[in-house]
Amino acid sequence: MSSQPGAVPPPAAQYARPDGRAWFVLTILCFVYVLNFLDRQIISILAKPIQDELGITDGQLGRITGLYFALVYCILGIPVAWIADRSNRVKVLSAACAIWSAATLFCGMARNYPQLVAGRLAVGVGEAGGVPPSYAIISDYFPPGRRGTALALFNFGPPIGMALGVAFGASIAAAFDWRTTFISLGVIGLATAAFVWFFVPEPKKGGLDAPAPVPAETAGPAPGFWATMRMFFTRPVLLLAALASGAIQFVTYATLNFTTLFLMREKGMTLQELALYYSLLLGMGIAAGMFVSGWLVDRFGQKSKVAYALVPAIGLAAAVPFFLGFVWAPTWPLALLFLIGPTFFNYFYLSPAVTLVQEEVRPQERVLAGALLLLIMNLIGLGLGPTWLGMMSEWFGKTNPENSLQLAFYTLTPFYGLAVVLFIWLAHAIRKEEAGKAVET
Repeated sequence: MSSQPGAVPPPAAQYARPDGRAWFVLTILCFVYVLNFLDRQIISILAKPIQDELGITDGQLGRITGLYFALVYCILGIPVAWIADRSNRVKVLSAACAIWSAATLFCGMARNYPQLVAGRLAVGVGEAGGVPPSYAIISDYFPPGRRGTALALFNFGPPIGMALGVAFGASIAAAFDWRTTFISLGVIGLATAAFVWFFVPEPKKGGLDAPAPVPAETAGPAPGFWATMRMFFTRPVLLLAALASGAIQFVTYATLNFTTLFLMREKGMTLQELALYYSLLLGMGIAAGMFVSGWLVDRFGQKSKVAYALVPAIGLAAAVPFFLGFVWAPTWPLALLFLIGPTFFNYFYLSPAVTLVQEEVRPQERVLAGALLLLIMNLIGLGLGPTWLGMMSEWFGKTNPENSLQLAFYTLTPFYGLAVVLFIWLAHAIRKEEAGKAVET
């Protein structure tokens, strides 16, 4: 499509560097994401003492950390995102943080499995409004060409949250009990929600996007809910990014939700050893993987967005032998040594996928598009991954009770291959779309 006079989009390099306010907001949003993921994962981190007190089976643990949570989290994420696209995204984020924090506090007072399920469902209600608004807020504080790095830094939230969850949660549980951990996190989250409400400014939507000419079919007011839904599900690039990410999240969430139980029950680790060694591995390994992948797509994605698909494909293929070594290892020190590989490479998908979706849609569609990405990723990964692993552990436990989780972990391996194939397919779709745009120019 030919350019219009006076509407030459400046390259990303011509944008001013993000100012101090942008970095302040990114820091606060990252901390909220830390709490978001910490509250989500703490039940998996403390699975052993919770199982011991409440008598929860592996299958029940898989459902409460996977399917039950994901259904509420993913389904509510869509209407919440649609509201956020048309209102103050910061206020939506603050309210969401308050809800999931109060629900986490309630989980710490649960006396049986049904009460714990109710608390987890309420956590899912709150967390539905956490990540998509943050994606859009960051995209309006950081210009194109810098969003990959900014979103990669924001995505430090999960590894920091998991590391603190293991270190903080396991230490408190060892010194007091698991309930104290939940209640403490709830109080911290409520205070953070109030801080976000009063001190984080709402940015102008699309204020940093290039003033490129707008096609006639996309001009006008913000697109409707169903129009954005239709756009997302009919564009191969967006749909494949979500499906490929969901395939690898099937592995990552299943692994995250059962690794502490696996290390304690079948590898012989204690809560104190988890608090030190496993927390360091999670915090450093996942953060490094997210940052490196975000830096790679910012570097190579300026020439072609094919990098947004090839970087994850290469990283996930490299993770497989390390993952198999982790599952096989007869002792926990050797298992942790092997676990460094998948902890680093498993997260090469997240920053590229999020950045790709945020840059491929209009500013008024960013929250809903981000929520649709999370809907597909989390229904497949968070909803089915832990549920599958818990179910397989119970099934293997009938004949191999001493290593049922080890055998269940092996069944995750084919999903690595599926994710690699989908990311390669995504690369082909990106090439095809870029070739089509070149012809139109």
